[in-house]
Amino acid sequence: MSQTILYARVSTVDQTLDHQRTQAEAAGFKIDEVVADHGQSGVTTKLSERPEGKRLWDKLRRGDVLVVRWVDRLGRNYEDVTDTIREFMRRGVVIRTVINRMEFNGATAEPVQQAVRDALIAFMAATAQAQAEATKEAQRAGIAAAKGSPQKYRGRKPAYNRDTLDRVLRMDAEGAGTSAIAKATSLSRQAVLRIKADPAAAAAVLAKWDS
Repeated sequence: MSQTILYARVSTVDQTLDHQRTQAEAAGFKIDEVVADHGQSGVTTKLSERPEGKRLWDKLRRGDVLVVRWVDRLGRNYEDVTDTIREFMRRGVVIRTVINRMEFNGATAEPVQQAVRDALIAFMAATAQAQAEATKEAQRAGIAAAKGSPQKYRGRKPAYNRDTLDRVLRMDAEGAGTSAIAKATSLSRQAVLRIKADPAAAAAVLAKWDS
């Protein structure tokens, strides 16, 4: 019998386990079991090497649904996150995110849909790593000690949020034109062009404001 399992990674500065479950249930997920790691780094420790991550790795079976708040709960290392998602898909596990309601399903057979799916996996994993690196940079710059002047370190706040950034990349991967993307996201053509030209940089700028 298939299960819907929520995996949560909880740190001292992140959301609580209860918050992550509440978010998932509010988004319509019926959670059968929660697997959670506490105080585990998403940068230096692979999911398969975390105490509860190991149990999750062994537990998931074909037909199961793995729910995470966002892919950064799986990890903040690009290679680890992409490898993990692809391995779970090969097993027949469906991965779904609470934020933006993304779904990664290995059963997708249509080539264009596969390409879009794989591009989104790569983009979201890169964003997770960029956010972690931006947080480190912010800490080194001493932003915590200069709360009154964040603009000195973070620059101008971007006109897009994570959902908008995901949508720009998704529409671009599907072949939509710059004007159509700008209209759909309420961004300027210039903003869309900047994101398309360097998605990693766009993600890094957003990550500085999310950190």
